[in-house]
Amino acid sequence: MKADLVPLIVGILVFLSSLISLRVGLSVAIIEILLGAVAGNLGLEPQDWMLYLASFGGIVLTFLAGTEIDTQLMKEKFRTSFLIGFSSFLLPFVGVFLYVRYVSLWNFHASLIAGTALSTTSLAVVYSVLVETNLSKTEIGKIIMASTFITDMGVALALSILFIKPTLYTLIFLVVSVVVIFFAAKFSHTVFDNPKLKNKVIEPEIKYLFLLLLVFMYFANLGEGHAVLPAFLLGLLMSKHFDETKETKVVRNRLRTVAYAIITPIFFIVGGMKVSLRLILSAAGLFAILFAIKLLTKFLGVYFLAKKYIPNGSMYTTLLMSTGLTFGTIASVFGLHSGFINQVQYSVLIGVVIASAVIPTFIAQKWFMPLHSEDLVELNSTPSPE
Repeated sequence: MKADLVPLIVGILVFLSSLISLRVGLSVAIIEILLGAVAGNLGLEPQDWMLYLASFGGIVLTFLAGTEIDTQLMKEKFRTSFLIGFSSFLLPFVGVFLYVRYVSLWNFHASLIAGTALSTTSLAVVYSVLVETNLSKTEIGKIIMASTFITDMGVALALSILFIKPTLYTLIFLVVSVVVIFFAAKFSHTVFDNPKLKNKVIEPEIKYLFLLLLVFMYFANLGEGHAVLPAFLLGLLMSKHFDETKETKVVRNRLRTVAYAIITPIFFIVGGMKVSLRLILSAAGLFAILFAIKLLTKFLGVYFLAKKYIPNGSMYTTLLMSTGLTFGTIASVFGLHSGFINQVQYSVLIGVVIASAVIPTFIAQKWFMPLHSEDLVELNSTPSPE
């Protein structure tokens, strides 16, 4: 296939995904992943620019998710978010590890990779679904995003503690991240409130935010880390800037528009392209069992806590917390490149990750969507035990 034909096909997939999403009423992220999987198994391969843009798309989505979180609510509901998020990580990690280690007889490091990859919750998928369904501004939506962040924090720490060997570049990445987050959170108002930069067609505010995220990506790659967590923290600490004035809210909406037009579709389509149906079918039994273990352990880890703290959306919360994509892919790719897992194990893990991004989301949207209006989806009317 000619190289210049790939962007055209991807453009068609992006547009078709939007049309199908509007037609069937499902999140466009699900459609993009499915069409990406179809295209990938028909021979379409992502080009280098797509791989980098896909990585950037995951970072942008994570940053946007951080800006949507109500920091005051997060403080008030920290216990709820922490319990749900930590259980959402711990039970799948332990359940998957034990199965592949003692039943499938994977080696120790491969089992750790599997447990890490399948314990994730995709902040990118969760955020996309909540925004499209207008739940991102409700208490349920904000608590789900905060819980997802706790889950992914556990995954990131597991990867770092169990596998990554710290180097001088790792320290540089951490220092740069802290410095950028501190100064951006403290002084970004000088960019957003500058009358010379406001409402310009060249969008200097968005370019400024992109620059900060690109700095994270560069130093993360240098230090063999990942920019997802600092991007989320940056968005979280800058959320107050986006809620202060009408103009800053417009900046966030413009950033979201730019992201959803081309950047995030590439992220989801490339994610779908990584699924090899041939290799998954060669280990179909293992694929089905691992998928079932992930969903079962996520249910055990999330549902009963959600039932207690979010009774109006417990099953919806459980299903969204069962999704995986960004960190699940990162962990699987790391395991493959480091020689901890082989190609078949990698394809099975990636297949489960992608399936978990699609199937629970489909079920959640189809049958468990909380009814909501502008003032809806409150948690218990009774005071929180926190």
